[in-house]
Amino acid sequence: MENFSLILAIVVVTALAFDFTNGFHDTANAMATTISTGALKPKVAVAMSAVLNLVGAFLSVEVANTISKGLVDETGIRPEVIFAALVGAILWNLLTWLVGLPSSSSHALMGGLIGATIASAGMGAVHGDALVTKVLIPAIAAPIVAGVAAMLATRLSYSLGKKADGKAAAKGYRTGQIASAGLVSLAHGTNDAQKTMGIITLALVAGGAVAPDSDPPTWVILSAGLAIALGTYLGGWRIIRTMGKGLTELQPQQGFAAQTSAATVILASSHLGFSLSTTHSVSGSVMGAGLGRKGGVVRWSTATRMFVAWGLTLPAAALVGALAESVTNLGDWGTAVVAVFLVASSAAIWKLSRREVVDASNVNETDEPAGVVTTAIAAVTPPPTGTVTEDLTATIPAPPVTTEPAAPPAAV
Repeated sequence: MENFSLILAIVVVTALAFDFTNGFHDTANAMATTISTGALKPKVAVAMSAVLNLVGAFLSVEVANTISKGLVDETGIRPEVIFAALVGAILWNLLTWLVGLPSSSSHALMGGLIGATIASAGMGAVHGDALVTKVLIPAIAAPIVAGVAAMLATRLSYSLGKKADGKAAAKGYRTGQIASAGLVSLAHGTNDAQKTMGIITLALVAGGAVAPDSDPPTWVILSAGLAIALGTYLGGWRIIRTMGKGLTELQPQQGFAAQTSAATVILASSHLGFSLSTTHSVSGSVMGAGLGRKGGVVRWSTATRMFVAWGLTLPAAALVGALAESVTNLGDWGTAVVAVFLVASSAAIWKLSRREVVDASNVNETDEPAGVVTTAIAAVTPPPTGTVTEDLTATIPAPPVTTEPAAPPAAV
């Protein structure tokens, strides 16, 4: 550890700052549906998610190794390149959080890393095969697989629960939803916390602090787990609102189906070492659950904005990472300029967010318009009947009473 330089310390601190933003940016992945259906109180939900994120960080290092060993050529990477990559990832996370869009923190990190690496060492330093097989293909497949699974699971849940007591079934699904949300949080720790572990390990290798091809040291695993847990506990309420209420209205059956499907996809990808976006998986499962209920609809205006953000994440973070690397390449003063820019930009975004505060008290409120398509579908396809009965008694107004003038007395 005698080679632990000042720039390496700056990179580690910045990486943990990214991990913190990853935590509050992605809290919605685990707990948005649980909060929106009322299965858990908002603050209880984020506390539970934070603890399980920390536990999940210790379960595997496969995704960390994908980042540190598989995506770029670690032999030609300087610590400044990692710093520039983190700048692109953090700024994209904060911008999408400000507007409440559930974009991928994972892709922001990888986009920043790719852009900074290309600016520093050229296209040849990026492993294209790993980028395609372990990043791009899972990015497309994950929301589709999770969405189809959630849609089928939702239909099965409603089919099996037709004859069940409504209140008992709802209570059972809420309990199941809490368990499945915990599983998503655990899965998030095994996948997303490892990305920061991988980026710190890559920086340590680049700075000569650890040997090439090393697994993440224990202190890296612990610090990354704590950073993401702290960010999760603070709660990314803006994105929780979008995921829980902005995409579709969920009932407990749908929430359970969405969470279980997403957790299965995320855990499978972590086992295989795929750097999967938990945001893509959970968003796909939420939309699938919305379409799986008869009469359920997806707010496609929100979904469209989200899809656009997904498409922009990699190139936008890559562009910022490349620009930051170009400035840091000018020397120590360039690195200082980039650091000041990062702090100032983050402070400005936070200041803007205070104009409309979203927190635990109003997270379940939404003013998202339904849209023409959504309104039309809801009108022609009523939702299934449940335990709530509506009073359909109509009151027919009495006809207006008109007063006729009295007839004059007859002449004698």
